[in-house]
Amino acid sequence: MIKSVEEYLALLKNELAGSDPAIVQDALSDSEEHLRIALENAAEANPGVPEAEALQPIIEKYGSPNEVAAAFMEIEARVPAGLARPARKRRRSAMSRFFGVVADPRAWGALLYMLFSLATGIIYFTWAVTGASLSAGFLILIIGLPFFGLFLLSVRGIAFVEGRIVEALLGVRMPRRSLFAKQDLGWWGRFKSLVSEKHTWMALAYMVVQLPLGIVYFVLAVTPLVVSLGLIVQPILQIFFHLPVAQIDDVQYYTPGVLMPLVTIGGLLLLVLYMHLVKSIGRLHGALAKAMLVTD
Repeated sequence: MIKSVEEYLALLKNELAGSDPAIVQDALSDSEEHLRIALENAAEANPGVPEAEALQPIIEKYGSPNEVAAAFMEIEARVPAGLARPARKRRRSAMSRFFGVVADPRAWGALLYMLFSLATGIIYFTWAVTGASLSAGFLILIIGLPFFGLFLLSVRGIAFVEGRIVEALLGVRMPRRSLFAKQDLGWWGRFKSLVSEKHTWMALAYMVVQLPLGIVYFVLAVTPLVVSLGLIVQPILQIFFHLPVAQIDDVQYYTPGVLMPLVTIGGLLLLVLYMHLVKSIGRLHGALAKAMLVTD
C-alpha cells in the first residue's frame, strides 16, 4: 500500500526509468499536482483522516504508478516534439542524405533559432545580471528577500519559455508543464525551495551563457549564408548588373565566363554544407538545453 505522495512519485519515477528526462519531469509534476490537490480536497471533506488512508481511493481513481507511466508513454507516442525526427521508413542513399538537408525542417528550425539567439541572449543575460545585482543590493533592505524570490521565479518562468522555444525549433523534447509547487508552503517555504533547487541555478547559468552562445550562433548563421548566397547569384549580378566580384584600389575584378558555372555550383555546395553545420549546432544546443533546463 502506498502511504504518501512521495512514495507514489518515487515508484512512478522508477517505472519511467530510462525514459526521456523531460517526460519524467512532466509525469512527476502532473501526478504530484493531481494527488496533492485531491488530498487537500479530501482533508477538507473528512478532517482527521490519515493521509495514507485518504490517498488510496485517490490512487485507485487516478491510476497506479505503472498505469500512469504507461499512459504518459502512450501520450508521448501520439504527440512528438515539434520537429522531432520522424520514423525512418527506408534507408536513404548518401547523396540523398547530403542534399536532403536543404529540405529538412529541423535544419531550418535550427537556423531560425540561431538567428533569434542573439536577441534572446541579450534579453536573458540582461535580465539575469540586472536581477542578480539588484537582489544583492536589496538584501540589506526589508524588500530584499521578496525581490530575490520574485527574481528566481522569473528565472524559472524564462527557463520554461525557452524550453518551449527549443522544442518548437530544434525538435528536442522539453518539459511541457512547469514544476509543481506546493500551495501550503507559504512565501518563506517557497523561497527556500527556489534557492535550494539545482534547477533554479542551472536555469540562471543558462541565461548567462546564452549571450556568448547567441553571438557565436548569429555570426555562424549569417556569415556563411551570405557568402554562399553571394556565390550563387554572383554570375547573375555580373552579367545583368555588371557588378564585380571585388574592387581593390579602384581595380574591379570579374569572374571569367568559363568559371561562372563553377562559382554557382560552389555556392550551392557551400549552402548544403552550411545547412549541415546549422543542423549539427541545433542538435548540440538542444542537448545543452536539456542538460541545463530539465530536472534530474
